[in-house]
Amino acid sequence: MTFTQLALSLVFVIIPLVLTIYLKLGLEKDIIVATIRSTIQLLIVGYILTFVFEADHPIYIILMIIVMIAAATQNVIKKGSGIPGIAWIILLSMVTVEVISMGLMLSLGIIEFTPQEVIPISGMVIGNSMVLSLLFVSKFKEEIEDSDEVIELILSFGGDKKTAISTSLKSAIKTSMIPTIESQKTMGLVQLPGMMSGLIIGGADPLEAVLYQLLILFLILMTATLASIIVGYLSYPKLFNDKLQFIGLEEKS
Repeated sequence: MTFTQLALSLVFVIIPLVLTIYLKLGLEKDIIVATIRSTIQLLIVGYILTFVFEADHPIYIILMIIVMIAAATQNVIKKGSGIPGIAWIILLSMVTVEVISMGLMLSLGIIEFTPQEVIPISGMVIGNSMVLSLLFVSKFKEEIEDSDEVIELILSFGGDKKTAISTSLKSAIKTSMIPTIESQKTMGLVQLPGMMSGLIIGGADPLEAVLYQLLILFLILMTATLASIIVGYLSYPKLFNDKLQFIGLEEKS
């Protein structure tokens, strides 16, 4: 694709922009900002990846992963405000999921430690972990606010903090995982995944594209489970003090 073809593709942005203006939805600014930001960010990433791929040095691969983890963590922190220590919890979760995912794939010989393989797959792992963490913290905060009296009641009858928070915790974990599980049920029937479609458009054999896509689907299912559970089980103890009293979410300053 050339820059001229890319410019012509802006018609797909103009159509929703015109419709939002006509219907007075008030989304014009968001659409324009999203389009400009995504274009600039992806072009910058494209040039950076070109350099990293040509250099083919482990340090650049690691630096790219660190940048992705930092950006994803910062994004989740904003949504998780109110949960004590959420910054370190999200960071530890992202690092753990990435290390386990890459460690298994490299040790099993599924991929090689090259920028062409590690960086794109790491991006999918970290991006998916970010989305699942966002879903979890949003639902978990709702559950806590709705169930604070029940939690305190269980504690008053001698229940421990894990028992008191169990229903809210499991509900949040389940809610955050459902979209991933449900989307995989219809994969190939309702939609062709992005990675598979990209490989086919790039000229790859369809069966080979399917095999790569299945790898990513299995990987995303694992990251969905790990991210939700790690964030959940590291978060809930922070809602209680040393005397096993429920202190709830921190007040926003």
